[in-house]
Amino acid sequence: MKRTIGETVTVRADVFRDGHDVVRAALRHRAPGAKEWSESPMARVHDGPTRWAGSFAIDALGTWQFAVEAWSDPFASWRDELQRKLDAGQEDLASELSEGAEHLRGLALRAGGSDAERLARAAVAVGDANAPAQQRADAALDAGLTEIADRFADRGDAAISGPFLLTADREQARFSSWYELFPRSWGGFAGVTEQLPKLAELGFDVIYLPPVHPIGRTNRKGPNNALVAGPGDPGSPWAIGDRELGGHDALHPELGSWDEFDAMVAAAEGHGLDIALDFAIQCSADHPWLTEHPEWFHRRPDGTLKYAENPPKKYQDIYNVNWDTADWRALWQALYDALMVWVERGVLVFRVDNPHTKPLAFWEWLIAEVRAEHPGAIFLAEAFTEPTMMRALGKIGFDQSYTYFTWKTSRHELTEYVLELATSGMQEYYRPNFFVNTPDILHASLVDGGPAAFRSRLVLAATLSPSYGIYSGFEHYENVPVRPGSEEYLDSEKYELKARRLDGPLLPFVALLNAIRRDNPALQQLPDIAFLETANDNLMAYVKRSGGNVVVAVVNLDPHSTHEGLVTVPAHLGLPPAFAVEDLLDPAGARFDWRIGANFVRLAPGEAHVLRLVTA
Repeated sequence: MKRTIGETVTVRADVFRDGHDVVRAALRHRAPGAKEWSESPMARVHDGPTRWAGSFAIDALGTWQFAVEAWSDPFASWRDELQRKLDAGQEDLASELSEGAEHLRGLALRAGGSDAERLARAAVAVGDANAPAQQRADAALDAGLTEIADRFADRGDAAISGPFLLTADREQARFSSWYELFPRSWGGFAGVTEQLPKLAELGFDVIYLPPVHPIGRTNRKGPNNALVAGPGDPGSPWAIGDRELGGHDALHPELGSWDEFDAMVAAAEGHGLDIALDFAIQCSADHPWLTEHPEWFHRRPDGTLKYAENPPKKYQDIYNVNWDTADWRALWQALYDALMVWVERGVLVFRVDNPHTKPLAFWEWLIAEVRAEHPGAIFLAEAFTEPTMMRALGKIGFDQSYTYFTWKTSRHELTEYVLELATSGMQEYYRPNFFVNTPDILHASLVDGGPAAFRSRLVLAATLSPSYGIYSGFEHYENVPVRPGSEEYLDSEKYELKARRLDGPLLPFVALLNAIRRDNPALQQLPDIAFLETANDNLMAYVKRSGGNVVVAVVNLDPHSTHEGLVTVPAHLGLPPAFAVEDLLDPAGARFDWRIGANFVRLAPGEAHVLRLVTA
């Protein structure tokens, strides 16, 4: 499970047993590093006849534990039986009252101070055979006595479910806006540092840099993934390692010095930004590990190394490590040591390249080891693979994950997918990050849809998911593939430098959306979402809520045509019969009168409404 600082964890459990004894339950929880358990009461709720609920607040980073303890309450069971017999008019209760006195004496022994004295006096009163039966019964059923007795109930048959683990993260793990850039296209670390004030002003939280390590020379790729590089071609940053310059714990000197790197990280922190680095476990043929630890790499029977492949893609400039090496402990430790070089320099966010191709046990160990010393660390999984593996990565510790959003373009696909993320149980441990594009993914919808598609996809990503990201070039509407049908960019920045500037025509719209996200808690969470009928599959509408903050979004999914339809607000959402909304995307702050039932909407290509319910 995952939560962030300041959130409240509500735990529900079915508590039941054989027979008719009264049951009790408590929620036990233990903060990171605490030796003792704390306890919160649980009470019956209306979800079902055996359903109980309790809650506790998250106020510390790290790994929490919680458990549900349930037990039979002998005194409460006796008291319940006594009341039923009284209600039935039964008069001979001597045996029952003597039994109650015995329960009270046992409670007094477990209590202390004034509580013990009160229980002892009650035991005497209930056990007084010379007193009237009704007087003795009234003493046993006294409401004040009940409260004390509940606190010192006999838990001799207690059953505990748990403990369960919960990761408490910084807010950026749950809610963040990412901007990906290649520092070599911005003048290195010093150039990135110059852009940080503007990036913060645009409303981004995380600035993600692809690998910043030395790049191999052997089999270096040229422009557009050419197999032969020219003398001035920089190569792919993911081909990590140089014999003289180092590997995963080294900087590419053309990006800048360690002092410039440290200055960039410090400047980011000063602007409320996180620098995220790519953690890619792969090596160029020139990586020092290939000569220092040849046993960490898989060789064919003829002694040759097999380069990385993901058919039909081939990565002739990259070699994967051999996770089955007999020296795996040293390999794991070396990777941990390399990662900690960056953590100790102030980097606490990592985008992990293809984690699904590495052992789950490794990630579970690595993330736990890093968080033991730095609980604010955040790990984003770049795993485009089968759903089971993606969910498993979330369960073992990854804070966020790339998703299938990039390929979900129709109203039906998006609705089905978001509901799975928000309501299937995944919302407890799997946090999506809706990147609209990446250096590897230029979706056909952007190629065919042009600027209108860019705007609508941006609105969807920013309002459906608490975390989303864009890769630089998106704000310039870059959408030319290397060939028809390919998701690779023509003249991809992976293989060549570009002269980047923060002047794309879409940036003002990005800044507006980021400001809207920060001003509306409804857009900072995932689970409370409801999709609305529009009577037009080209219009997608949904409402998100957090407390009194209610936001309705309507997006035209067709980048080529204007569409209109009736957005139906169902009564079961609990909104007023009639209400005013303000369009947060409209510079003039246009207001509309909406109601339960049908509401007319007309949107041109690329247009959307982000409507906030007016509460005052």
